[in-house]
Amino acid sequence: MTMMTDELRSFVDGQAGRLSLNRPKALHALNLTMVQAMAHALLAWRNDPAVRIVMIDHAEGRGFCAGGDVVGIANNVAGHEEAARAFFFHEYRLNHLMYTYPKPGVAFMDGVTMGGGVGISCPCRYRVATENTLFAMPETAIGIFPDVGGGRYLSRLRGRLAQFLALTGARLSGAECKALRLATHYLPSASLKEAKHRIAADPYRVEAILDELAIDPPEAPIMGRLALIDKCFASNSLNEILAALDAGATVSDTWCAKEAKTIRAKSPTACSVTLKLLVESPMNLHFIDEMKMEYGIMVRLIRHPDFREGVRALLIDKDNAPRWSAPAEVGSFFEPLPRDEAWSPFPADNNEAFQ
Repeated sequence: MTMMTDELRSFVDGQAGRLSLNRPKALHALNLTMVQAMAHALLAWRNDPAVRIVMIDHAEGRGFCAGGDVVGIANNVAGHEEAARAFFFHEYRLNHLMYTYPKPGVAFMDGVTMGGGVGISCPCRYRVATENTLFAMPETAIGIFPDVGGGRYLSRLRGRLAQFLALTGARLSGAECKALRLATHYLPSASLKEAKHRIAADPYRVEAILDELAIDPPEAPIMGRLALIDKCFASNSLNEILAALDAGATVSDTWCAKEAKTIRAKSPTACSVTLKLLVESPMNLHFIDEMKMEYGIMVRLIRHPDFREGVRALLIDKDNAPRWSAPAEVGSFFEPLPRDEAWSPFPADNNEAFQ
């Protein structure tokens, strides 16, 4: 099956199913058309014996994927909320499909890998970082939370890295991704073409091929801050984390002062929801439970005024001066949705998937 669209290239290359994101002017940010096209291809390849592995990359320009098209989503909330909810419903279906997919996936995170880009790379068995990788979950800056399975992926990192990365939106280099095991391999970008060619020809040797082409990454600065991160982000309370950072700043720690300032620029409601997410996510036995919980949270947060205000301030007007609402009580964001509004995965039968 070959399907070329303006925004996604989907084709079979040797024994590999290839998905190449193709929105270079938007840093390959995902929209509903791309999400559905990716899912359609994966469903078609799921039981196809000719496809042994799936590779995900970006077709041209800088990449890998800057997340979801949140400007469009925010505009939909204002005009027709169902369209905004549809994006997340289908995006989470794609995330779940990838997480449970029976064939190995390889994500080439050669560039910006944020938000929705994390959601389509972290489910892959092999995650390749390069010198161009820039990994982050910056959602609290626009009044939402690290979704697309972010609660599951981040909460499984060592120590209190999840709380640090989720609250601050800190950007990780490819070397840092490899050191934290967010990436399984570190390759120079110049080797990616060879890697894809060899994997498509011999998918049974994918791990060996990536091992052969991998190089030792440069130093990962975040590894020298792990103890400080664990200390300052030890609490599940936003106020207590800020107090710990302020205390560190008083002893001339410029890093603590910088991170406290960064967090105070985020939506306080989104930050508190995120901290609770990182407590709740490890208790979800299955990924389907994570997706159901995250969808319920997202449906409520996109209605909250902080979401549109964050998108306005950072992505539309770009004045970087959001006027956040007073902090909200977060428990209600986690209540299950009514059954007729709840998220559900793709049915097992491919033929039913798009009915």
